[in-house]
Amino acid sequence: MDRRDSLKSLLVGSVAGGMLVTGCAPETKTPHVAPEIQDLPGYGRNEKEKAHDREVLAEEFLTEYELETIAVLVDLILPANAEFGSASDAGVVDFIEFIVKDMPNNQLPIRGGLAWLDIHSNKLHNKVFKDLSVEEQKAICDSIAFPGKTAPELIHGEKFFTRMRNLTMTGYFTSEMGIKDLGYKGNTPGVWDGIPEDVLAEHDVDYDPEWIAKCVDQSKRMDIAEWDEDGNLLT
Repeated sequence: MDRRDSLKSLLVGSVAGGMLVTGCAPETKTPHVAPEIQDLPGYGRNEKEKAHDREVLAEEFLTEYELETIAVLVDLILPANAEFGSASDAGVVDFIEFIVKDMPNNQLPIRGGLAWLDIHSNKLHNKVFKDLSVEEQKAICDSIAFPGKTAPELIHGEKFFTRMRNLTMTGYFTSEMGIKDLGYKGNTPGVWDGIPEDVLAEHDVDYDPEWIAKCVDQSKRMDIAEWDEDGNLLT
């Protein structure tokens, strides 16, 4: 079972301080520019909630550099396979960017964790995390991915990785891609072809063939019913 299937199986079955990275870290960190706010979708939000969403979307917290590092990390946690894209393909980076503003208690742990990740990478390879080879990145992740087996000096990294793994799983498996990956079909019409024959026979009744042909057509069971202005069924 690969990393992706293991994570999906877990889902279905059930900090570092704000340190500055030196050495090979970029000289500057460009602030992330919030995207232009479009009309919010009509998904049952009241006016107060919509105002909150607009306020959060307009805020800026994570830098472009931090988002690039997050993209690398979430794709290591949940990489693409032959059928579905990676976590970043599903919009997990945008999800995390939103969460740190909507739930500010994530800000220090994530920013501090990203700093820890770069400092640790610099100590090992004299490079920041996102510039390491995939093998080097995986080795670091493996050293902090298993609570209870982590070296004492890497506990801060373990806590950060656990938080990022939880956010990655939440973001991916609540996305359109992730729901398709799970195979979840949602509410779909069942097959109904009328009252069973034995029940009809018991009451000595039968269906009118013309009525059955019109009202029990399995080829149209996925169609959405439509009515005219007088309430007459059109489909």
